Amino acid sequence: MDTDPLRQAYDALLAAEPRTVPPPGEWNTAQILAHVSLVGAATISTVTAVATGAVSTYDNRPSQDPWTLDRVIALAGGEACLRERIRAQREALCALAAVLSEAELVTTVPALLLSNGSCLVDQPLSVRDILAGLADVELPGHTKQL
Repeated sequence: MDTDPLRQAYDALLAAEPRTVPPPGEWNTAQILAHVSLVGAATISTVTAVATGAVSTYDNRPSQDPWTLDRVIALAGGEACLRERIRAQREALCALAAVLSEAELVTTVPALLLSNGSCLVDQPLSVRDILAGLADVELPGHTKQL
Protein backbone atom coordinates (compact mmCIF):
# COMPACT_ATOMS: atom_id res chain seq x y z
CA MET A 1 0.00 0.00 0.00
CA ASP A 2 1.23 3.48 -0.83
CA THR A 3 1.41 5.26 2.52
CA ASP A 4 2.38 8.68 1.13
CA PRO A 5 -1.16 10.15 1.49
CA LEU A 6 -1.34 8.96 5.09
CA ARG A 7 2.12 10.30 5.91
CA GLN A 8 1.32 13.64 4.25
CA ALA A 9 -1.93 13.97 6.18
CA TYR A 10 -0.10 13.34 9.46
CA ASP A 11 2.65 15.78 8.47
CA ALA A 12 0.11 18.51 7.70
CA LEU A 13 -1.59 17.99 11.05
CA LEU A 14 1.69 18.08 12.94
CA ALA A 15 2.77 21.25 11.11
CA ALA A 16 -0.51 23.08 11.75
CA GLU A 17 -0.29 26.07 14.04
CA PRO A 18 -2.69 25.73 16.95
CA ARG A 19 -5.37 28.35 17.33
CA THR A 20 -5.34 30.35 20.52
CA VAL A 21 -9.02 30.04 21.38
CA PRO A 22 -11.41 27.48 19.88
CA PRO A 23 -14.83 28.55 18.68
CA PRO A 24 -17.57 28.00 21.28
CA GLY A 25 -18.42 24.33 21.71
CA GLU A 26 -15.30 23.03 19.91
CA TRP A 27 -12.33 21.20 21.36
CA ASN A 28 -9.15 23.03 22.29
CA THR A 29 -5.81 22.05 20.73
CA ALA A 30 -4.93 19.53 23.43
CA GLN A 31 -8.31 17.81 23.08
CA ILE A 32 -7.94 17.62 19.29
CA LEU A 33 -4.47 16.10 19.65
CA ALA A 34 -5.70 13.63 22.28
CA HIS A 35 -8.55 12.63 19.97
CA VAL A 36 -6.16 12.13 17.04
CA SER A 37 -3.87 10.10 19.30
CA LEU A 38 -6.76 7.87 20.38
CA VAL A 39 -7.91 7.41 16.77
CA GLY A 40 -4.34 6.55 15.79
CA ALA A 41 -4.06 4.00 18.57
CA ALA A 42 -7.39 2.42 17.59
CA THR A 43 -6.32 2.29 13.95
CA ILE A 44 -2.98 0.68 14.83
CA SER A 45 -4.80 -1.82 17.03
CA THR A 46 -7.29 -2.72 14.30
CA VAL A 47 -4.64 -3.04 11.58
CA THR A 48 -2.42 -5.12 13.85
CA ALA A 49 -5.33 -7.41 14.74
CA VAL A 50 -6.09 -7.97 11.06
CA ALA A 51 -2.42 -8.62 10.32
CA THR A 52 -2.32 -11.26 13.06
CA GLY A 53 -5.59 -12.90 12.06
CA ALA A 54 -7.39 -11.77 15.20
CA VAL A 55 -11.00 -10.60 15.29
CA SER A 56 -11.29 -6.83 15.53
CA THR A 57 -13.66 -3.89 15.38
CA TYR A 58 -13.13 -0.19 14.63
CA ASP A 59 -15.01 2.15 16.97
CA ASN A 60 -14.14 5.80 17.57
CA ARG A 61 -16.47 6.44 20.51
CA PRO A 62 -13.73 6.38 23.18
CA SER A 63 -11.83 9.05 21.24
CA GLN A 64 -14.74 11.47 21.73
CA ASP A 65 -15.36 11.01 25.43
CA PRO A 66 -14.42 14.22 27.33
CA TRP A 67 -13.13 12.37 30.40
CA THR A 68 -10.97 10.09 28.23
CA LEU A 69 -9.58 13.06 26.29
CA ASP A 70 -8.63 14.84 29.52
CA ARG A 71 -7.05 11.68 30.91
CA VAL A 72 -4.97 11.14 27.75
CA ILE A 73 -3.81 14.77 27.87
CA ALA A 74 -2.73 14.37 31.48
CA LEU A 75 -1.08 10.98 31.02
CA ALA A 76 0.77 12.06 27.89
CA GLY A 77 2.07 15.23 29.52
CA GLY A 78 0.37 17.87 27.37
CA GLU A 79 0.33 19.09 23.80
CA ALA A 80 4.03 18.70 22.97
CA CYS A 81 4.05 15.11 24.18
CA LEU A 82 0.84 14.36 22.30
CA ARG A 83 2.46 15.66 19.10
CA GLU A 84 5.40 13.31 19.68
CA ARG A 85 3.01 10.43 20.30
CA ILE A 86 1.14 11.21 17.07
CA ARG A 87 4.47 11.40 15.20
CA ALA A 88 5.39 7.94 16.53
CA GLN A 89 1.94 6.60 15.61
CA ARG A 90 2.43 7.94 12.08
CA GLU A 91 5.67 5.99 11.77
CA ALA A 92 4.20 2.80 13.20
CA LEU A 93 1.02 2.93 11.14
CA CYS A 94 2.79 3.79 7.89
CA ALA A 95 5.37 1.03 8.43
CA LEU A 96 2.65 -1.52 9.11
CA ALA A 97 0.37 -0.39 6.27
CA ALA A 98 3.24 -0.51 3.78
CA VAL A 99 3.70 -4.26 4.27
CA LEU A 100 0.08 -5.39 4.41
CA SER A 101 -0.93 -7.93 1.80
CA GLU A 102 -3.84 -7.32 -0.54
CA ALA A 103 -5.82 -9.91 1.44
CA GLU A 104 -5.23 -7.94 4.63
CA LEU A 105 -6.12 -4.62 2.99
CA VAL A 106 -9.48 -5.95 1.80
CA THR A 107 -10.32 -7.57 5.13
CA THR A 108 -13.41 -5.93 6.61
CA VAL A 109 -14.10 -5.20 10.25
CA PRO A 110 -17.30 -3.96 11.90
CA ALA A 111 -16.99 -0.17 12.16
CA LEU A 112 -18.85 2.43 14.16
CA LEU A 113 -17.74 6.02 13.58
CA LEU A 114 -19.44 9.00 15.17
CA SER A 115 -18.87 12.74 14.78
CA ASN A 116 -20.53 15.42 16.90
CA GLY A 117 -23.08 12.92 18.12
CA SER A 118 -24.05 11.76 14.63
CA CYS A 119 -23.36 8.35 13.19
CA LEU A 120 -21.20 8.59 10.08
CA VAL A 121 -20.50 4.89 9.59
CA ASP A 122 -22.17 1.80 11.02
CA GLN A 123 -21.09 -0.96 8.66
CA PRO A 124 -18.07 -3.11 7.93
CA LEU A 125 -15.08 -1.27 6.44
CA SER A 126 -11.99 -2.69 4.81
CA VAL A 127 -8.60 -1.94 6.29
CA ARG A 128 -7.83 -0.01 3.09
CA ASP A 129 -10.95 2.14 3.58
CA ILE A 130 -10.08 2.79 7.23
CA LEU A 131 -6.59 3.96 6.28
CA ALA A 132 -7.90 6.04 3.38
CA GLY A 133 -10.52 7.63 5.62
CA LEU A 134 -7.85 8.56 8.12
CA ALA A 135 -5.71 10.13 5.38
CA ASP A 136 -8.50 11.78 3.36
CA VAL A 137 -11.06 12.85 5.97
CA GLU A 138 -10.12 12.42 9.63
CA LEU A 139 -6.67 13.98 9.72
CA PRO A 140 -7.40 16.84 7.26
CA GLY A 141 -10.55 17.68 9.22
CA HIS A 142 -8.63 18.02 12.45
CA THR A 143 -5.84 19.91 10.72
CA LYS A 144 -8.42 22.53 9.77
CA GLN A 145 -9.66 22.64 13.36
CA LEU A 146 -6.20 23.47 14.64
